Amino acid sequence: MLLSLEAGVGLLSAGSGIYARQLMEDLIADPGSVAEDRLDWVDNFQMVLASGWNLLGLALAVVFLIWFHRVRLNGQAFRPDGFSQSVGWAIGGWFVPIANFVLPYRVALETWEASVQNAPDGSFRRISASPVTAWWVLYSFSWVLRIYVRLQNQPETAEEFSEYFALGAAADLSTAAAAVLAVLFVRKLTVLQEVRVVHGPNATA
Repeated sequence: MLLSLEAGVGLLSAGSGIYARQLMEDLIADPGSVAEDRLDWVDNFQMVLASGWNLLGLALAVVFLIWFHRVRLNGQAFRPDGFSQSVGWAIGGWFVPIANFVLPYRVALETWEASVQNAPDGSFRRISASPVTAWWVLYSFSWVLRIYVRLQNQPETAEEFSEYFALGAAADLSTAAAAVLAVLFVRKLTVLQEVRVVHGPNATA
């Protein structure tokens, strides 16, 4: 639910950024065509939206980390020899600079593989991990883009604001898309683990 809400807020923020960019383009074309109250409204709206998004992000981070740690524990029970790192890295890996672009993905991928039922004869089998990879690639891209936006110099001219709003909207859209893929990843991994618990470690022939 929180991931879906984040996707919705991301789309709303992207729409606001696109609208703000259009205002800047109108201002560039005709300085007298944009009323000041429209600019103030957009600015206030984005400030309120950013505050709400920060609170949502904090709640989502806590809940997601709890879930991520739990499914990692389940994976350990399913396949004790299937992991290259200890359980604690399911949380700690997110807080190591630079390495946090790799470590959580490794945990997610190994948990995914450990959660898949074995073949009917008990041998290890794999299924496509595309939900994991797609989510992580887009999630990483959205963070890189958001960091890039934050590192930009404070815009001063209408042209600079137009570019700034365009980059911000792209970052918001990628974050929303990553949240949607995260929903798919969470649901699919949860189903894999439920199937393994209910039907046993080996798939039926």
